[in-house]
Parts: sequence; structure tokens; C-alpha cells
Amino acid sequence: MAKSSADDAELRRACAAAVAASGARGEDVAFSIRVAKGRGIFEKLGRLAKPRVLALTVKQSSRGEANKAFLRVLKYSSGAVLEPAKLYKLKHLTKVEVISNDPSGCTFVLGFDNLRSQSVAPPQWTMRNIDDRNRLLFCILNMCKEILSYLPKVVGIDIVELALWAKENTLTIDNQVSTQDGHETSVATQTERKVTVTVENDLVSQAKEEEEDMEALLDTYVMGIGEADAFSERLKQELVALEAANVYQLLESEPLIEEVLQGLDAASATVDDMDEWLRIFNLKLRHMREDIASIESRNNGLEMQSVNNKSLMEELDKLLERLRIPQEFAASLTGGSFEESRMLKNVEACEWLTGAIRSLEVPNLDPCYVNMRAVREKKAELEKLKTTFVRRASEFLRNYFSSLVDFMISDKSYFSQRGQLKRPDHADLRYKCRTYARLLQHLKSLDKSCLGPLRKAYCHSLNLLLRREAREFANELRASTKAPKNPAVWLEGSNGSGHNGSSADTSTVSDAYSKMLTIFIPLLVDESSFFAHFMCFEVPALVPAGSPNVNKSKSGGNDADDDLGLMDPDGNDLKPDSTSAELGTLNEALQELLDGIQEDFYAVVDWAYKIDPLRCISMHGITERYLSGQKADAAGFVRKLLDDLESRISVQFSRFIDEACHQIERNERNVRQTGILAYIPRFAVLASRMEQYIQGQSRDLIDKAYTKLVSTMFATLEKIAQSDPKTADIVLIENYAAFQNSLYDLANVVPTLAKFYHQASESYELACTRHISSLIYLQFERLFQFNRKVEELTYTIAAEEIPFQLGLSKTDLRRVLKSSLSGIDRSIGAMYRRLQKTLTSDELFPSLWDKCKKEFLDKYESFVQMVTRIYVNEPIMSVAEMKEVLASF
Repeated sequence: MAKSSADDAELRRACAAAVAASGARGEDVAFSIRVAKGRGIFEKLGRLAKPRVLALTVKQSSRGEANKAFLRVLKYSSGAVLEPAKLYKLKHLTKVEVISNDPSGCTFVLGFDNLRSQSVAPPQWTMRNIDDRNRLLFCILNMCKEILSYLPKVVGIDIVELALWAKENTLTIDNQVSTQDGHETSVATQTERKVTVTVENDLVSQAKEEEEDMEALLDTYVMGIGEADAFSERLKQELVALEAANVYQLLESEPLIEEVLQGLDAASATVDDMDEWLRIFNLKLRHMREDIASIESRNNGLEMQSVNNKSLMEELDKLLERLRIPQEFAASLTGGSFEESRMLKNVEACEWLTGAIRSLEVPNLDPCYVNMRAVREKKAELEKLKTTFVRRASEFLRNYFSSLVDFMISDKSYFSQRGQLKRPDHADLRYKCRTYARLLQHLKSLDKSCLGPLRKAYCHSLNLLLRREAREFANELRASTKAPKNPAVWLEGSNGSGHNGSSADTSTVSDAYSKMLTIFIPLLVDESSFFAHFMCFEVPALVPAGSPNVNKSKSGGNDADDDLGLMDPDGNDLKPDSTSAELGTLNEALQELLDGIQEDFYAVVDWAYKIDPLRCISMHGITERYLSGQKADAAGFVRKLLDDLESRISVQFSRFIDEACHQIERNERNVRQTGILAYIPRFAVLASRMEQYIQGQSRDLIDKAYTKLVSTMFATLEKIAQSDPKTADIVLIENYAAFQNSLYDLANVVPTLAKFYHQASESYELACTRHISSLIYLQFERLFQFNRKVEELTYTIAAEEIPFQLGLSKTDLRRVLKSSLSGIDRSIGAMYRRLQKTLTSDELFPSLWDKCKKEFLDKYESFVQMVTRIYVNEPIMSVAEMKEVLASF
């Protein structure tokens, strides 16, 4: 069986604490148990049940009066702490009724006769089990019997069963005592056991008396069965006897009655006298109670006034403490120095001023104090202190930034000099600025509008330094770079080797550009990051920790030095918001900070382009890699600079491609171009050089250049070929073949060139087909013209009717065969010599002659098949014989 909550010592102590907290004195908790206030059995209460604790308490009387018993209802507060809910006096308990609707028998109602509203049903209490119910009811009956000397009416429960249960489960109210070893034991007093036995006896005696009366009545009834008349007569006799006995009894007791009546009269007179005295005492007591109430009321008012005065004094002391301005802070804010040794004092003064201003604002200050004259005057004084300090600090910082930069600019050792490249080093500058980082943070907290002029002053001063460093570095970088004096020229029509720039090594040019980016891009990113943190922009970090894409300065010292470690006035680390609205303002400030430095980068790009335009490819790849490393949105100017450099390099390279296309198009104006055009092999050299410079970067720039150059080359070739129709196919054949031969290796690895390689191959095949067909028809025109006429007629008339057509008879066939095939060796020899004579490249002749023989043999085989089909049994040279003739050439 689960342990009952009535045995829970912790629950009893919690109830005792709650009763004591309610102000009840001398009241002991005799019994406590958990119940549920609701309707239904305990296991199915659900949300209708409200957990409560019923506690039986006894208040010991100190004046010899009877003890008082109470029934207290306690509930759980939001913190799971017991607190009093209701109080019932046990002397008003008239009825204990077990609800019949609850089949478990665990729900009961306690009826009190002093309830204010009898129309409202008393609350129902539900126990966990029958044992808990019996323990509570039995304890209530015990107290009623012991303290009040009466038992309430019990309804809905069998009294005999309750008495039997009480015998089996002797109910005791445990008193917890502590032994020497600290353990608690339960002790039942002898008085409690006697009370228990008395209640049991009362309950059992009531039941026994009822049983005995019933048995006597039944015995009497049994005696009269079957003898109704005798029984009636007997009853009448007994009634007469009893009446006679009563009359006799009354006569005998008359003196006693007289004595009793006299005593009653004396008692009545005494009671009247006592009633008069009680009325007098009652009147005096009522006047005394009124006097006491008046005195207590005055005492309560005085006590309340005293408490209020004490609280008011404490609040005024706190308010005066807030309004007091420490002398040392006032001196620092109004006239203190901003030297480095005094910065700690200034920061402390700023922190105090910020806290003081906040403490005089709602909700830090009670709204009832806001409109007080002293508070308003103190707020005005603090505002004046704030304005004075912000003005002094802003003026100092503007002058400080300007003096720092002027000192560095005046010292030439900070910049690159002739014969010596100087890497910019701003470690000392940042260290000196970092001294005032906390001051700027507090200035932002005090007056955010003062940061605008300070940011402009810092940007203006540092912009002069950065532009001077970039200009001196770029000038010395170009002066110290060894590069060819004559610029490289590509795709010109002249065959002079001196104009071909492919032999000159211009790698130093792109190395110089890479060095420029390596030195200044990390510097600009670091300056942007330092500026954003130093000037209190709430934006994300510009350079993520451990980023592999940004090259660090070798002489810039430890990277951790750039971490300002800024904190807010409360000493907490600042956590920037990635969606801050200040991002746009920061990028505008960075534009002002770094504007103008791009001109030195442009100068290096233009200088490299003049030396070797193809170096634009390498510079484009270098810029692309740096651009991919700039991921932070706040480094907007650096990304814009790299985008502009990439665009400028692309424009310069596009200009070079346009000039190369212009050089190609000039070949069109030259008259009677024969052989391989000069720009065909030069393009192969140019493409090889371009592929060397690409170095793994994206191919968009070079693929666009290939497309434009090759399209211009093919278009110009077609125009040159069309200028002389007689040699058009020869020009196309030789140049397309040269294009394929020169780009064979590159086409295998470059998809764009492979596309143009296949295009040149198709154009070459078409030109070969046209040229060979013209040679064959020139030598055997009658033979294949006759074949074409016959083939055309086969679509309109029957094959057997063709020999009877005009000009297509067998006689005409014999004439054509005789004129075309009689000297076949000489005719093929003439075709061989004519093909050899038209070509300027001996390398192409064997393949073209093979194509010519194959084409001629295919046409002749078609002619033989036509003759065999149309002109049956007509003699003609076989295809095998023609192969033998062709094989001899």
C-alpha cells in the first residue's frame, strides 16, 4: 500500500509554516493530508480537480478556557509553496456526508452551520483512497469528541464499519521527536489513544442500543402471535397499572416539586440580577472597545507615518546620490588633458557620465521623479557636461589625426625611394590611434552625431598618406622593373622577325602588378577593417579569422594587434549585427578614405599593357584571384577597386584584340594575295603565348578573344579569296590547311579552338571538292555532261526510250567515248599537271591528287553503270581498267 500523505512529516512542517506565516499564534497542526477539491473520483479528476491540503489545528487557550479546533484549507502558490486559503471553526461542523454519487466512496462534504450563503453548496473533497478518507473523518470526530464534547451527524457511511476500521487501524496523531542520532520517530500519546477508544465506544454503543430496542420489540411481538384479544387485554391492563403507578408517583413527589419550584424562583431572581450586571458590564466593555479601537487607529497612523518617513528618507538619499557629481570626474570632463597617461581617467569619467545620464531616465528612474525640479536641473547640468566634453574630445581627435599623418608624410623614410621599395607599415599609426578607441566608443554612446566629422577628418588625413604611399611605390616599382624597351607587335602583315614580340620575356611586368596587389590589397582591407572598428561602425568583421584568400603583410606585426577589442560602456564585448543599417554609411566613408588610390593601380596596368598587351591575361587572372578572396560586404571599396581593375584590364585587352583584328582586315586591301596569309601562322604563335599566360584562370576573356580573332581571320580570308574567282578555292584550301596544321596541338586541349578547327576543316573540304570538280569537268566535260543529260531524262521517260532521243543515241555515245577516252593517259596527265601547277604548297598536292582520283573514279563508275543500264551491250572501258590507268600517276 502506498504511503499516505497523512504520514508525511514534510507536509506537516510546510502546513505549520504556512499557518505561522498567516499570523496565527499558538496554533499547532494536529493532522494534515492532501485532498482534491472537485467532483469525481481522485484518479479521474482531470482539470476539474484542484490540489489542496486539509489541516486540523488546535489552538491552546492561555486563560483556562477550552481549546479551539480549526479546519484549515491550504493551496499551492505559483512557486509550489503552501499558503492559507480558507479557515473553518470545527465547533460549527454539523454534518459529515459521504457523496453517494461517487462509487469509490472517497468524496465527502463537510457541512457548517455558519456559512454565509446557504444557497451555495459546500465544496466537495475527494481523497486518494478509503483509508485516507476514514483517517481524516476519524480524526475530525476525535477532535469533536475531545475538545467540543459532541459528535456531528454522519450521513452516507456505515457507523459500524467505521468503528471496525478504527479498531483495525488505530489512528494516532504522530508527534515527531528527534532522537540523539538525528532520526525522527513517531510517538502516540496516551490521551490520544483514550480519545480514540472513546469515539469507538460511542459509535459502537449507538449501534448496540438500536439493536437491543429492536430485539425487545420483536420479542414482544412474538409473544402475541395468534392471541390478539388476549394480547390487547393484557396491554390495557398494563396501561391502567402504569397510569395508576404514575399518579401515585406524582403524589409522593409533590414536596420535592415544591422545593424545586422554590429553588427555581431563587435562581430566576439571581439570573435577573446577573443579567442587569451583564448589561452594565457590556456597556462599559463597548465603550472600552471603542476607546481601544481609537487608540489603535491613531497608533497605526503614527506607525505608518514613521515607516513612510523612513522610506522617503532612504529614497531621497538614493536620489541625492544619483544627483551628486564627483569632483574628479567633473574636472576631467570640463578641463582635463587628453594625453595618453590621462586616458584611463577620461574613460572612467565617460563611463560615469553615461551611467549618470541613464540613471535619470525612465525606467531606471521612477516616473514620479522625472518632473522634479532637482532632477530636471541635474539632467540639464549633465547634458552641459556631455556637450562640453564631446566638443573638446572631438577637437582634440581631429587635430591628433592630422598631426599623426603630417608627421609620417614629412618623413621620407616611410615611403619607397630610388632603388628601394618600401612596404607601407601602419603598425605605429594604429597603435597610437588604438589608445583612443575606448574614448571614441564612449563618444558614440554620449553623442552619436559627433562621429560624422571625426570620421571625415580621419578619412581625409589617412587618404593623403595612402595615396602618397601608393604613388611612390608604383613609381619605384615601374622604375625598378626590367622590361623590353620595344613593345611587342602581333599579327602585322610584315614578315620581319623583329616585329614579333614572342621572343621577349615580359614576365617581370605581371610580377610587378602582382606585387602591387600583394602589398596594397591586404593593406587596404586591413585599413578598412581598422577604420570600421576604430570608428565604431556596428558591422561584421571585414577579414574573417584564418581566411586563406588574403595575403598578410610580412612586416605588419602580429595580426592580432588589429583587433581593437572594443567594448560597450557596460564592459561587454560588442557583437556587430550583420544586417546593420550602418553598412551603407561605412562604404561611403571607405570611398572617401581610399578614393584616388586607384589611379596608381591604373598607371601600373597601362604601363604593363604598353610593354606587352598579352600580359593583360596574367594580370586579369591575378585580379580575379584577389577578387574571389574578398567576400566581406563591408570591404566594398576594395571589391570595387578590384572590379574596376578587372574591367580596365579587360578593356585594354579588348583594345589589343581590336587592333589585331584591324591588322588582319588590312590584308583584305592588298591585291592578289596568294599562298598562306601571314596572320595564319602568327595567330598560332599568339594563341600558344596566350595559353601560357592563362595560368588556370577562367577562360572567358581568352575564349572571347579567340572567337573575335578567328571570326575576323575567316571573314578576311573569304573576302581575299573572292577577289579572284580563279584562285579562290586554292587560297581557301592552302590557308584552311595551314590553320589546321598550326593549331592541331592546341585544338586538342582548347575547346574554343577545337570548334574553329572543325569549322576550318569543313571549309577546307568544301573548297577541295569545288576545285577537284572544276578540274575533272574541265578535262572530261563532254563525258560527264552526256551522263548528266541521260540522268535527267530518266525522271521523265522510260529507260528504253532514251537511246532514241535527239543527241543521246548510241552513235552519239560512241562519239563521246571516242573523244574522251581515246587518249585517256594524256587527259589524266594533263589534269595531274594542272592540279600541281595551281598549288603553291607541295605538301598539299599528294592528298589533293588522291581526292581527285577518287572523285574521278566515282564519277566514271556512275557513268559506266548508266551505259550498262541504258545502252545495253555497248562496249566501254571498264572501271578496273580505269583504276589501272589512274594508278600509274
